Amino acid sequence: MVNNLSSQHSLVSNWVSELRDVTIQNDRLRFRRNLERIAEVIGYEISKELESTEKLVKTPLGEHPSKVIKEQPILATILRAGLAMHNGLLNYFDKADNAYLSAYRKHNPDGSFDICLEYLSCPDLKNRIVILSDPMLATGASLVKSIQHLRKVGEFKQVHIVCAIACKVGIEMILKSEPNAIIWCGDIDEEITSKGYIVPGLGDAGDLAYGTKIQQ
Repeated sequence: MVNNLSSQHSLVSNWVSELRDVTIQNDRLRFRRNLERIAEVIGYEISKELESTEKLVKTPLGEHPSKVIKEQPILATILRAGLAMHNGLLNYFDKADNAYLSAYRKHNPDGSFDICLEYLSCPDLKNRIVILSDPMLATGASLVKSIQHLRKVGEFKQVHIVCAIACKVGIEMILKSEPNAIIWCGDIDEEITSKGYIVPGLGDAGDLAYGTKIQQ
């Protein structure tokens, strides 16, 4: 299942337009906050899909049978670009467990790149719901490899993928590897360059949020 939150106009499409806008991108605080807000809205939408249970809540004047999330998800993100969206999800799933991975493109002289994973910190994943955030779903290679790496720790029962902008190539790759994955996007673009960047996209989300890095 693929959910494009810009398929209908909402505040999300306004925030995505600001993420893309070169005249606004120089404001890193605004860029990070827009990523965070998009993730907050997606987190709210995901919460509707999670199983609930009834809890008897005592109020100052009586008791109320309230619906609450039956089981907290695990929020996972890819360092560093995913941190802003992760914070947005954590604002809403404030009791969730957390997982962090490092995944980056190691560029080769011929212009190709390999996905390198060097760090993983996570709780027990067995039979849990994982919400994995990364701002850009381009080729899908880093997300597929990250999911596979997480599965080595524990066989989770479902994965939600949260991104600001995705492209169709990346979506297809994710669903080929993870047919039951649920993808949530701020918007979807059609094209990808030979170097694996989304067009028109927005550029390098990690650099725009946190500063230019040394190319590896």
